[in-house]
Amino acid sequence: MIVLVRALLAAAYAVLAHLASARHDNLLAALAIGVLMVLLLLAPLLQGRIAAWLALLAGAAGAALLAQTPYTHLPLLLVPFAFVALVAWWFARSLRHGRVPLITRIVAALERTTAADLEPALRSYTRALTAAWATLLSVIGLLNLGLALIATPNGLLAQFGVQSPITVTQTQWSWFANLLDYGIMGGFMAAEYLYRKHRFPGRYKNVADFARRMVGLGPAFWRDFLH
Repeated sequence: MIVLVRALLAAAYAVLAHLASARHDNLLAALAIGVLMVLLLLAPLLQGRIAAWLALLAGAAGAALLAQTPYTHLPLLLVPFAFVALVAWWFARSLRHGRVPLITRIVAALERTTAADLEPALRSYTRALTAAWATLLSVIGLLNLGLALIATPNGLLAQFGVQSPITVTQTQWSWFANLLDYGIMGGFMAAEYLYRKHRFPGRYKNVADFARRMVGLGPAFWRDFLH
């Protein structure tokens, strides 16, 4: 249930952030920031933790105040870069010596074995795929930041009085950062799945079977995986 709520909040944030940028609307920008805070604090909020509710109230008050200033869109410009960069770092750090690559961990769990006992070809492939995700996400993150810098009229440079020789509109930046990002990731994921099914046949019947097996790893696995 919490996964579905998070997915809905993430979708709501993307839509609100895009509309706020396209319409230069401070109120929609503040609402997007509010939805993002709920998304980030969702688990402790549902557990009834007072600190989380106080943080949400303080954040909502801050967003309301920010909506009265010229800098309301500043967080929206930075969130896509920060989020993608964080996930890229998460993938990349698992490639360091002594760690198990993230995708190797998932595949080992799906195969009901340990990373060390995976067949060499599969272990090598999953390490390379983890590196590919780290690279793709790093490139997307840098593009997000670059477009945020040169967006007009409320881009990072423009908000601090610096005129860029090359510009994109706020709407163009938003289409890429808030929507197209996820299309690129989804397309890469789909293409990789088709290639993996051909490279290592007989493991999954179809996408639904693969998704069922991923969910079947259970909450305990995913909690440990995310730490």
